[in-house]
Amino acid sequence: MVKRPFKKFKSEAPPGEPEKYIDLGELYMEGEDIGAFPAKMNVKVAELHRYEDLGDLTSYVYGGNILLLDFTPIAKDNLALRRITNELKAVSRDVGGDLAGVSKNLLIVTPEGVKIDRAKIKGPY
Repeated sequence: MVKRPFKKFKSEAPPGEPEKYIDLGELYMEGEDIGAFPAKMNVKVAELHRYEDLGDLTSYVYGGNILLLDFTPIAKDNLALRRITNELKAVSRDVGGDLAGVSKNLLIVTPEGVKIDRAKIKGPY
């Protein structure tokens, strides 16, 4: 018996109108219980609006989770960025983890046992 990875999706849009987006949070694997295998760590995605918010966010890394931090709202404030990166360096050093820039406005902080490979994987072309 072949399992279908997703349940069937019927468009609610009337014929001739563009289809609405599919909410990926509602899709699931048929026959699979979502909470069957508890994760040992999570990837927390956060957006930083001011330096003072950093204290709450670093608790996730101290708790053994990976933090993906979007600092776009304060990207133009060089002083705040310097303070934030120094704080995140200290956090990654405290937990034995790693810190790296993913893109222009994204940082990733990992806990102990997770290192970031900075070499990009490129296609064969």
